[in-house]
Amino acid sequence: MSDLRKIVQGTLLENEPMSRHTSYGIGGPANAYITPKDRLDLSKILKFANQHSIKTYFVGSGSNLLVADSGIDGLVLTPAKALNQLKFDGEMVSVESGVMLGRFVKECMKRNLSGVESLIGVPGTLGGALVMNAGAFGSEISKCFKSVEIMNMVGDINTYYEGDIDFAYRYSSIHEDEFVLLAQFKLISESSDFIQTKRDNASQSRKTNQPLKFRSAGSVFKNPKENAAGYLIDQAGLKGTRVGDAEISEHHANFFVNLGHAKSTDITALIRLARKNVFEKFGIKLELEVKTIGFDSKELEAYEA
Repeated sequence: MSDLRKIVQGTLLENEPMSRHTSYGIGGPANAYITPKDRLDLSKILKFANQHSIKTYFVGSGSNLLVADSGIDGLVLTPAKALNQLKFDGEMVSVESGVMLGRFVKECMKRNLSGVESLIGVPGTLGGALVMNAGAFGSEISKCFKSVEIMNMVGDINTYYEGDIDFAYRYSSIHEDEFVLLAQFKLISESSDFIQTKRDNASQSRKTNQPLKFRSAGSVFKNPKENAAGYLIDQAGLKGTRVGDAEISEHHANFFVNLGHAKSTDITALIRLARKNVFEKFGIKLELEVKTIGFDSKELEAYEA
């Protein structure tokens, strides 16, 4: 770790509890939690990790992340407080990966630019949102996408354009070992009333349908083609089910909430239970939307149970 400290120009927190960096408030310590100072700093860190075969994880604000109680054996790199520049040029906008999605939406709305207002209230950073193709109420961030700059594990920067990246529901073809630096989007000029109405509808729907009073990581499962995951879990009779201090929300069954002091094992027990019951009742295998780090696959699968 001392050799790594000599390289890092940003901040390095050793044995840092990931519970401090996830919206769940859950997760054991990472060997090192690093916020690079800038691109050059990031490049040196990635080269060091690559040369020494150190496992490296890229995270944003931890809003869609469940980390094991045992923690992370490796480096966690985040752009959240470093790469946070936002620049407009007419209908084009360049956004660094550490910019919070809420800020991106609000700045676009100030300029009467439409295309992302339905994402208001969606937590997380721009980088994380792009990697998972975040969406809400019929809109996905990829609809406005034009290009993205990424840095690979040897510190090289590549630019991908629309057509180079495959996007699907809660999916992009950006690789796990590629660190998003900056993305460009093209929005559409609209009246402020039009944009505000779409924003208000999305905001009201979120307040009505989601359990915002408790810590969560948003939707736990992707919606299958057959029906919404929340509906399937509800119909399997699991709403309100608790394990430890974790609960399948009474408000929305695809949200598993931390009632105060939940552990990752409480959440994974609910994940297995939901997968098991939904599969037995409907024959549908639920696919995780929440990103997980530090778990054995058996801790998350339960079809044979």
